[in-house]
Amino acid sequence: MLTTRYVTGAPNWIDLGTPDIDGAAAFYGGLFGWRFQPGGPEVGGYGLFQLDGRTTAGGMQTTPEQGPPSWTVYFQAPDADATARAAGQARGSVLMQPMDVQDLGRMALLADQAGVPFGLWQPGRNKGLEVVREPGSLCWLELYTADVPAAAAFYHSVLGLETVGVDFPGGAYTTLTPAGESEDAMFGGLVPLADAAEEEAHWLPYFEVTDPDATVARAGELGGTVRMPATDLPDVGRIAKLTDPYGARFAVIRSEPQPA
Repeated sequence: MLTTRYVTGAPNWIDLGTPDIDGAAAFYGGLFGWRFQPGGPEVGGYGLFQLDGRTTAGGMQTTPEQGPPSWTVYFQAPDADATARAAGQARGSVLMQPMDVQDLGRMALLADQAGVPFGLWQPGRNKGLEVVREPGSLCWLELYTADVPAAAAFYHSVLGLETVGVDFPGGAYTTLTPAGESEDAMFGGLVPLADAAEEEAHWLPYFEVTDPDATVARAGELGGTVRMPATDLPDVGRIAKLTDPYGARFAVIRSEPQPA
């Protein structure tokens, strides 16, 4: 499961790029109860989404040249420069070279072998998200990809992630876990595009909620779009897929309690 005990290869940050940060702050504030704390000019206006004073995500206003509105997931790297080089050697690409963010940490933006963007965060003073798995915070990640074995090989080579196939009603699912960790550290999965009826490869963040149906209805009231209505998945939970008013994709889930 996703925790704030960050280890190499674990997701430790997520942020939103949007053409209207004020509008996005209003949407996610109305949906999850987040408050946006904008940063100063020294960080380009990059700010923090917070839930009860704890950071749940980052966000900033972006231009069309910087890419479409989207959520970007970052993975912990002990050496962002070496990990960026490894991505290039694995047929990925470096979208933004590693750079220091004051004394907070060192970041880079990469793309995998299929062109899907993701980030690296080498912690400094900022160790990562302050809350996960609670209602209104990140709890799971999925990569939709046309080639699951190729994606598994890429992320294993670059981040050390380990994959395991598990059976569930209706098919199989490929899970992701940081290297050397038990299955309790599982944080996401790889999903074939065809199986999910998705048109393009992307990382999709899931946020925990207490009532997916109410969240879907509220998202519509706030200007979001429903991509998949609330649906039960046996032994997993009740999920829905949405976009915010600007087109950034995300999902919500009320997770089934896991056995001790």
